[in-house]
Parts: sequence; C-alpha cells; structure tokens
Amino acid sequence: MTETSTTLDENEIAKAGAKLRAARTEIGKVVFGQQKIVDQTLISLISGGHVLLIGVPGLAKTLLVQTVARVMGLSNARIQCTPDLMPSDVLGSEVLEEEEDGKRHFRFIEGPVFTQFLMVDEINRASPRTQSALLEAMQEKQVTVSGQRRALPNPFHVLATQNPLEQEGTYPLPEAQLDRFLMQIDVDYPDRDTERQVLLVTTSNDLPDAAQVISAEDLIDIQKLVRDMPVGDQVVDTILSVVRDARPEEGAPELVKNYVHWAPGPRAAQALILAVRAAALLDERHTPSLDDVRALAQPVLKHRMALDYRARADGITLQDILESIFKKNGL
Repeated sequence: MTETSTTLDENEIAKAGAKLRAARTEIGKVVFGQQKIVDQTLISLISGGHVLLIGVPGLAKTLLVQTVARVMGLSNARIQCTPDLMPSDVLGSEVLEEEEDGKRHFRFIEGPVFTQFLMVDEINRASPRTQSALLEAMQEKQVTVSGQRRALPNPFHVLATQNPLEQEGTYPLPEAQLDRFLMQIDVDYPDRDTERQVLLVTTSNDLPDAAQVISAEDLIDIQKLVRDMPVGDQVVDTILSVVRDARPEEGAPELVKNYVHWAPGPRAAQALILAVRAAALLDERHTPSLDDVRALAQPVLKHRMALDYRARADGITLQDILESIFKKNGL
C-alpha cells in the first residue's frame, strides 16, 4: 500500500490529538451520553465543514452548539428560522445615518452570520430565499450585501438543525444546499442511564460547565494538519468506489440502479476523505483506515441521496441502499 507523500511530525499529531481529547472530555461534562454525536461534530469541524443535525426538539442540540463553541474558543450566534425570516435578518443590512453637520451616509450593521459558529435552528422553516442567503456564506465564507462582498470570520462553521417529524409549514432544503453540509448527524433519544443522569444533573443547582481548551487559531492549525495527513491508496480507492457505486450507473448494486433518484457528486468523495483523515487525527492515528470509511460513509452520503417513488412502494430504505454499497465494497 502506498500513501500520499506528505510526512507528518509525530509531535504534531500528538499535540493536536491531546487538544482534541481534552475538548471531548470538556464537552462530555455537559453533553451526556452522546459521544458519537460529539465525535462526528468535532470531525466535521476539524475537517472545515458544516453539520446538519436531525432530531426532535429537546435533545440538547442547542446545548451542544454552545458547549462546542465555548470549548473551542469560537464566537457563536443562533438564528431561529421562521417563514417570515428575511435574508437581511441573517446577513445584515445598511442603514442611513445622519451626522451632526447634516451629512448622510450608509452604515452596515452585521447580521448574526458574522460569527465563527452559527447555529441555524430548524433551517427548513426558513423560506427558500432566506435559505439561499446561506449558500454563499457556507461555500465561499463570504456574503454579498448591496453588491459589496464581505468576508466572514475565520474559521466559519454552520450547524443547522431539522425536526424530522413536523413537516407542515416547512421548505425542504434543495440538493445544492444539502451538498454544502459535510455531514448529516442523526440525534436519537438517550438511553435510560443517560436520561437518568440528565434528569438529576439538569434539575440541580450544581450545573456542570465546560472550559475552553482550544482557541480559534488552534482549530485553524488542526484543519491544516488534517489536509496534510497521508491517505493509503486502498482507502482512497474504496472512497471512490463507495461514492461512485451510489450512482445508478453500470456496475452499481441493483438496488442503486432501481431506486436511487439523486446520487452524490464529487463533493461527497471530498467530504469523506477529509472526514476519515479527521477521524484518524481525533484518535491520534497517522493515517485513516477502512474502518473510518465504514463509520463515516453513511453520515456523509445519506443527505446527498434521494430515492424514487418506487422505493417507498417496495419498502426499500436508504439504509438498505447504503448497506448494499458497503457489502459490495467489503465494508
């Protein structure tokens, strides 16, 4: 097996891994029993990507955002999406001001998007016009207001949430917007022991708190380190095969050919290779493995795929499709 030519200093891996390990510990003091969710969120952040959280209300999604931002030293803001939310409510707007001498000028007032960690709650409740205002921010790390481009803070990450149950009065995200999210993370109900811990801790006067252990500058350095990590040819080829097998083309599994309506593009493979590198760094390993591909392919791919009407009629789920792809590639 050959790898990319980049060689990393073991001390860099150890230092970054120690910081990330400390971050996991601090977040775990506040967000109980959601280690997989926390790890996937951290993987997305150190990959430089955005996160789409799917879960019913009351599962600590807002608490997760606030805690991660505090631990990683990021400024944060929250937008509660509603159908009447306007793009200017997100991006900001220019106001006309008059000085004492009577001269008038426009002053730009920044919207909540000008932060490092932006939570967009129930993003599918915002109108398509407002949703599209986030597209440029998520992809280009800038916004255009009144014809003028304005850079967003660095780093810049969006964590958006959706309620999977209530669909009335919502606007499904278009494929182009979904593709901007590096990962979709499903947040499920906690187990009994975790819920008992939540019940006791959150109703007491002694609420836990998390300390900052990483700075924004540290996060930027870690994101650069992720892109320098070597990846074995077997992992690269498997990622390519998995993504290409998700498209209804010659050589794909029969379930994919028969039921997939919308398939992942090249950005999915880019997201997956960054995610497996980040997962390796999170565990202080020097290169990703096939186990990383198996663990992260589903959250990277599932929001980039859609099934046709025949799938529902035949009782075929997206999980069935993904399992057929994994089986074909020995994962």
